[in-house]
Amino acid sequence: MALTHPPKFAWTSFATTHIGKVRKINQDAYVNLPDNRLWAVADGMGGHEAGEFASAAIVNALSQLQPGKTLGGTVNAIYAQLNSVNRELVDMASAMGNHAVIGSTVAILLAQRQHFICLWSGDSRIYLLRKGQLKQLSRDHNYASKLLNDGYDLEQANNQLFSQSLIHATGVELELYLEAQMQELQSGDKFLLCSDGLTKEVSDADIESVLNTQALEQAVAQLLLQTLTAGARDNVTIVAVETSLIA
Repeated sequence: MALTHPPKFAWTSFATTHIGKVRKINQDAYVNLPDNRLWAVADGMGGHEAGEFASAAIVNALSQLQPGKTLGGTVNAIYAQLNSVNRELVDMASAMGNHAVIGSTVAILLAQRQHFICLWSGDSRIYLLRKGQLKQLSRDHNYASKLLNDGYDLEQANNQLFSQSLIHATGVELELYLEAQMQELQSGDKFLLCSDGLTKEVSDADIESVLNTQALEQAVAQLLLQTLTAGARDNVTIVAVETSLIA
């Protein structure tokens, strides 16, 4: 009887970040480490340079991570690293007083062998394009998302005061909250990680169209161009990732 070997995947990724047309500081940051099968987006928040510091702290912690032998081991290491960052940011904000916030969203894609896992806190998003269909894997950790879960329709939720206020993010609560989702990989899967600077300006339908019709590097450039054309009211960061089966 012939032995069946598990599939092996190759990875390609491209990333970009831009200050946008309104903000004076780019508080976004990203991780693009295809050799480690690790990608992330962080969108900082806080006055002056606090948000920039927070997102950079997350990216630095993830970039120093050594992948474990198992997916679970690497996930545990990510939790440990981000817990440390979370405590540092909370302590810094507490020392500043006046209800200061030094925080950041984080959206992480990690792959190993035939599986991938998404981890996130905040409203930076992770999308999967599979067989031409775009699906948002992450769930926004903001007040509008909570209202949708409570039965409000989309228009009602978005019209509520503070609808975009975050419920969870790194550095804004004593206990780090990371939501997770794991799936099996399929050849040809494309992933998009982004800060809300993209999704404020470009619809999911347009993201799907670009990912379906453009090569990966060109897709990143095109999505950034569409964001800038639409006004780019916020910093924007885009990380695009594609898998292919190794014969």
